[in-house]
Amino acid sequence: MGARGVVRIGISGWRYPPWRGTFYPEDLAQKNELAYASRALPTIELNGSFYSLQRPSSWKAWHDATPGDFVFAVKGPRYVTHMLRLRDIESPVANFFASGIANLGAKLGPILWQLPPTLPFDAALVGAFIDLLPRDTDAAAALARRHDAKVKGRVALDYGPRNRKLRHALEPRHPSFATPECIALLRRKRIAWVVADTGGRFPESDDVTADFVYMRLHGATELYRSRYDEKGLRTWAARIGRWRDGGSPRGARLFGDAPRKRASRDVFCYFDNTDKVHAPRNAARLIEMLGRRRGASLPAKASRRRA
Repeated sequence: MGARGVVRIGISGWRYPPWRGTFYPEDLAQKNELAYASRALPTIELNGSFYSLQRPSSWKAWHDATPGDFVFAVKGPRYVTHMLRLRDIESPVANFFASGIANLGAKLGPILWQLPPTLPFDAALVGAFIDLLPRDTDAAAALARRHDAKVKGRVALDYGPRNRKLRHALEPRHPSFATPECIALLRRKRIAWVVADTGGRFPESDDVTADFVYMRLHGATELYRSRYDEKGLRTWAARIGRWRDGGSPRGARLFGDAPRKRASRDVFCYFDNTDKVHAPRNAARLIEMLGRRRGASLPAKASRRRA
């Protein structure tokens, strides 16, 4: 029997004032919040990179603050997706891969590209963007070396001696992406469609277009705010179990053709319902639920971590 897919469940970001004194102990220094969160949960979606290019020293500090088996998902820059809107982006994408992301080393997990709700589907535009993305660390290093003067003097180009696979996920927010053509394009290019729960505000489907599943749970009813109750978490646990085992959830919502059955898939799930401490509590509870399911495959000790 082949290896099961690994499930990693975590949170989007870690610096939120409402978490201090609730998720975080009252006396915990802010500089120690990542160290605390990364020992409570096995993965975090790093989203500061969405707002601006980070420095190599910051990437190195984040790497060093977390356990050896920890994994970061990294959000690609909005300068590429929201400001340039996927046009004339070769240098900005190179700058991103030169800016220090290499310092995460083996802790670098999937890279998330969130598109703005005002950007409609254009197969040629999206396809050209995807073709620019590096699929392994050797390709990332080669692309990074094409950076421009914007990051001169503050680059990290060494992705290590061992070439590692890179994964990318796309989160479209314009309704025109809800088409079989889009799903077929992502599947052909091996880019994960983000399974997003947005309270119906943005396109939502369970399409699987890569060898892994990337989930963002923004809120059960209200975007970024509402909590997931026990029933809702059980539903997500069942879906994750099916994806992990290479199948599809019962009653899957699909824009495209059903994916082929696989032996297994890795699953990355991030709670982004950040207000009122829902995210870390929901993540910890979902980990607990999956840890009790027969055949669950979580990172080492993940089922015993608590937020």
